[in-house]
Amino acid sequence: MRNWVRPPRSVTLHGVPSLFRRKSDDLVTDQIESTDVSVVDPARKGYTPSKRELGQATPKRKAGGRPVEAPPANRREAVRRARQKQREARLEARAGMMAGKEEFLLPRDKGPERSLVRDIVDSRRNVASYFLPGALLVVVFSSAAMPPAIQLGANVFWFLLALAVIVDSYLLARKIRRMIEERFPRSDVRPRSLYFYGILRSLSFRKIRMPGPRVKLGDKI
Repeated sequence: MRNWVRPPRSVTLHGVPSLFRRKSDDLVTDQIESTDVSVVDPARKGYTPSKRELGQATPKRKAGGRPVEAPPANRREAVRRARQKQREARLEARAGMMAGKEEFLLPRDKGPERSLVRDIVDSRRNVASYFLPGALLVVVFSSAAMPPAIQLGANVFWFLLALAVIVDSYLLARKIRRMIEERFPRSDVRPRSLYFYGILRSLSFRKIRMPGPRVKLGDKI
């Protein structure tokens, strides 16, 4: 019988396995290097550098923090605080409305078109502002207790005042239309609503208009 000779152990154990070990080591090294590059590289997609890396100073918080209001001692104190907060909120809303801030305005006053209409009305003297006082004078002097001549004068004055208001309101509407077309050519607000909005504002006195006037009389809009 032919004798079988076992190959050297060093060839099977040290030759071939060492080759696989070298490949596995290279794969692990490549994976570590790719992971390190993706972590360290700040220019990769989605990376947000910190303020320290950008050289920006981070503001420090105050030591005391926000002041905490003590709880009310009783029910009367809680009601008083609630009323005080409501009063402060009303005053803030009124001040914001008078200043023309958009977040405090009523829905009828919001929008850049209506803001422009208010400036147009407030920059001119409107005959409609004298309509209510004039109507009061007509009621007084056209009563039956007055002489016929005064009654006739009151009726003539009423006719002239109404005619002046109509003409002045027409001129105001024309100016509003012209300036709206110049400033907001693509506006989707109905022009007729802006005309009535301006005329109604011109009927009230300047000091009691809401929102308050932002321009002076005679200012160029």
